[in-house]
Amino acid sequence: MKEKLWRVGTTYIPVTNVGESADWYVSKLGAELSYQDQDKAIINLAEQSLFLVKAKEGQTSNFIDANGQVRFSLTFEVDGLSALENIHHDFVKQGIKVGEIENRGHTGRNFVFEDLDGNKFDVWSELSMKFKEKYFNRL
Repeated sequence: MKEKLWRVGTTYIPVTNVGESADWYVSKLGAELSYQDQDKAIINLAEQSLFLVKAKEGQTSNFIDANGQVRFSLTFEVDGLSALENIHHDFVKQGIKVGEIENRGHTGRNFVFEDLDGNKFDVWSELSMKFKEKYFNRL
């Protein structure tokens, strides 16, 4: 194979109400709305485009792992434990459904939060090395 995949450009997230969901992502997470119609909204968040796509009630991006646990399909990164604790506090204050900060046995800490439709997302306290090099010029 001569070419390679360079990055993830877009993630699609099922939502029941495009307008309410777009407002939620903008007001709660600080996303930037770039397009919206009755079937979808395109938002920019964490260096990625997210398409909020109108779906049937009960559809989410979650999946059930081999142990029967409902899991998230996307992890956001923040810059350190202090940043993780601060964003966790902010999410709680805003009334976002969040889990406890966890030690999962690897570097850093995580917590899970949910959007209006129950789509679960993970937040990790560690930025990738390549991201730090590119955007912060540090290791």
